[in-house]
Amino acid sequence: MSPSPGSAAQTVPAARRALPGSPFLAAARGERPARTPVWFMRQAGRSLPEYRALREGTSMFEACFDPEMLAEITLQPIRRHGVDAAILFSDIVVPLKAAGLDIDIVAGTGPVVAEPIRDTAGVRALPVLDPEQVERVAEGVRLLVGSLGETPLIGFAGAPFTLASYLIEGGPSRNHEHTKALMHSEPALWHELAGRLADMAITFLSAQLDAGADAIQLFDSWAGALSERDYREFVLPHSAKVLDAVAGYGVPRIHFGVGTGELLVAMRDAGADVVGVDWRIPLDEAVRRLGGGVVQGNLDPALLHASWPVLEAEVRRILAEGRAADGHIFNLGHGVLPGVDPDVLTRVVGLVHEPQP
Repeated sequence: MSPSPGSAAQTVPAARRALPGSPFLAAARGERPARTPVWFMRQAGRSLPEYRALREGTSMFEACFDPEMLAEITLQPIRRHGVDAAILFSDIVVPLKAAGLDIDIVAGTGPVVAEPIRDTAGVRALPVLDPEQVERVAEGVRLLVGSLGETPLIGFAGAPFTLASYLIEGGPSRNHEHTKALMHSEPALWHELAGRLADMAITFLSAQLDAGADAIQLFDSWAGALSERDYREFVLPHSAKVLDAVAGYGVPRIHFGVGTGELLVAMRDAGADVVGVDWRIPLDEAVRRLGGGVVQGNLDPALLHASWPVLEAEVRRILAEGRAADGHIFNLGHGVLPGVDPDVLTRVVGLVHEPQP
C-alpha cells in the first residue's frame, strides 16, 4: 500500500509485521479484543530506575539519536509492565533539532529555542528536514521491530501548532501570547510556518513508518489553549495535512492534545482514527460528543500517587465509561509523572487486563 499523495515517504516496507493478536491494534480498529489494551504516555523515562541508570551522563538528544539506546529505553516498560504497545522513545522537537535548529531540552523547563521565530525572515529561514537527518531514529525503529515480538510500536511526531508554539515563544508558554498574536495579525505568515512544520512532521513520521512502526500518534500538546474557531481556521488544515499524508500506510492514527475537551470533534475531523482524551472530561461524555468511534484515555496521571483503593476505583470507572466507545485503549490523560512508583503502573496494567463484567 502506498502513501497518499503529498506524503514525503517513497515506499512502505513490504514486510510490515502482521500482528493479528494485538489487542491494541484491534481496539484501534474499533473491535472488541478479549482484554482492554493499555499503554502509557511517557511510559519509558524518568519513572524507571533502569532508565535513569542507562541515561546517566547522556543528554536527551544524545539518547534520542542513539539507535541502540533509544531502542533499549523503548523496550524497558514492555519488559517491566507488560503494556500492549511500545511508543518510540523520542521528543516532539527531535525533527527540529535534526534539521539544524538551535534548540535544547532543559531539565525542569523543556525545549528552549535560542532564536525565536516571529517574522518572515525567520520563517523563510526554517530548514527543510531531510530523511537522512533522522536516519538514526529510523535505525532505532528497525531495531525495535526486530525485538518487540508481537507488541506493536507507536511512532509519533509533534503537531504543527505545538511545534510552532515552541518556535515562536522560545520555549514552553502559559498563555501562548506571541503565537496567538502572530496567528491573528499575520495569518498568511502563520500558515506558511505551520505548513513548513507539517512537512517536517510528515518526513519524521514517514521515516518511522518506512522503518516499520505499527501506528502513529500526533501530539498537539498545546492545542487546548485555542478556541474551536481558531483551531479549525489556523490548526486543523495543517494537522489534517500530516494525518492525510500517512493515511496510505494503513496504520492507526491517534490524535492527542491536553485540555482539548472542546476540540475533540475538530481533532477527529483532522483525520484521526483514534482520539486521545485527557482527564478533564469523562470518557463517555467524550464519546457522546464524538458520536462514537475509538477513544484513548484517560486516567489523571496525578492519581497514580493516590492510595490503591482510590486508584482502583478510578481505573474501573474509566473502563466502564470506555464501553460507550466502539473501541477503547486505556491510557493516562497525559504522561507518567517522574516520581511515580513503577510498581503502581504494573499493578494498573494487571487491573486493566482483568476480564471486565
